[in-house]
Amino acid sequence: MKRVLLVGNGAREHVIAETLKRSPSGCELGVFGNANNPGIRALASSYFVANSLLNFEALRAFARDFHPDFAFIGPDDPVGAGAADALLEEGVESVGPLKILAQLESSKSFTRDLLQKYGIPGNPKFRVFTSSEGLREWMEELGDYVVKADGLMGGKGVQVSGEHLKTIDEGIAFAELGIAKFGRVVVEEKFIGEEFSYMSFVDGTHVVDMPAAQDHKRAYEGDTGPNTGGMGTYSDADHSLPFLKPSDLQAAHEITVAVLKALHEETGKYYKGIMYGGFMAVKDGVRLIEYNARFGDPEAMNVLPLLKTDFVAICEAILKGTLDTLDVEFEKRATVVKYIVPEGYPISPRRGEKIEVGAVPEGVRMYYAAVDAREDGLYLSSSRALAFVGVGATLAEAEAAAESAVSSVK
Repeated sequence: MKRVLLVGNGAREHVIAETLKRSPSGCELGVFGNANNPGIRALASSYFVANSLLNFEALRAFARDFHPDFAFIGPDDPVGAGAADALLEEGVESVGPLKILAQLESSKSFTRDLLQKYGIPGNPKFRVFTSSEGLREWMEELGDYVVKADGLMGGKGVQVSGEHLKTIDEGIAFAELGIAKFGRVVVEEKFIGEEFSYMSFVDGTHVVDMPAAQDHKRAYEGDTGPNTGGMGTYSDADHSLPFLKPSDLQAAHEITVAVLKALHEETGKYYKGIMYGGFMAVKDGVRLIEYNARFGDPEAMNVLPLLKTDFVAICEAILKGTLDTLDVEFEKRATVVKYIVPEGYPISPRRGEKIEVGAVPEGVRMYYAAVDAREDGLYLSSSRALAFVGVGATLAEAEAAAESAVSSVK
């Protein structure tokens, strides 16, 4: 039986914990979080609540007490800040990249420059700005553009002209905010097409892809309203998406393989963990929107319930560099994830309301995110609260299952 230290306590980490615990060889789970997650707590033999996921002194102390065989780092903030480096100081390897490699997510300019330097396809026209000088001229030249803060902002650091940014003055104002916070900002051409998430297990050399998914980030019905971390996602039974061609997934795979190789050439280090490419299928191929250095939330809940291969064995292969020796399999089922969020989320969420969850229907899984579990029941906090995952033979069946569960919450 392996001992695994899991960092994080959201719905993504709940499904990671559940999938680790499904291992035929057994798994003892120690959790380092910054809040109580009742679903994860029920699966863990040890659960430490720190004042912050970035309190690496406390993380190292927990690792010394728990003696894990390896760690799994869930959220973007500890990945980007160097949790894997901190744990390595205690002799613990992590499924999650070292800080220098996690720049793939934490620095938009690092990734754009890497693709450009190594001639990897998928890049837009882009420029990196450290001041507002030249911003207006570049935005006017591009016409349609995207402004990306050069740091982690929980999925809210990107704004698009014509959607969030109605004028160039608004674009400049948002860019200046990014420069003030992170010292630089990326302004790039806007792609027209369909976005998709393509996550891969990587061991430094080998890439094993998971089923593709599509994330819907807008807060309100009809894909409107402000961006969130993700309100819901879907994946299809053939592990592709209705708008994708096989050549699109192959192109995305080849970009990830090339980026993995470039990361090693650039840093001398091997990236071990999850590489999550946000891609766009356009009329003449595939473009890279961004990389994340961990599982997507919600996308982890689309793919991990379908995983047939021992997840602990996959993690060990990632750390040993032997993913090519494993036959990683996923069930051929469709999935739909829907989040329950507080009224007013994400701008002015109404927190502290009690919710009641009815019987979870067959074919649905429920994962806890940011809920406050008290003696008399569950209460909403200020963020995404519960995720329901409908699983079915078709997308329609999976969606109906997820919706029936959502409707049971009062």
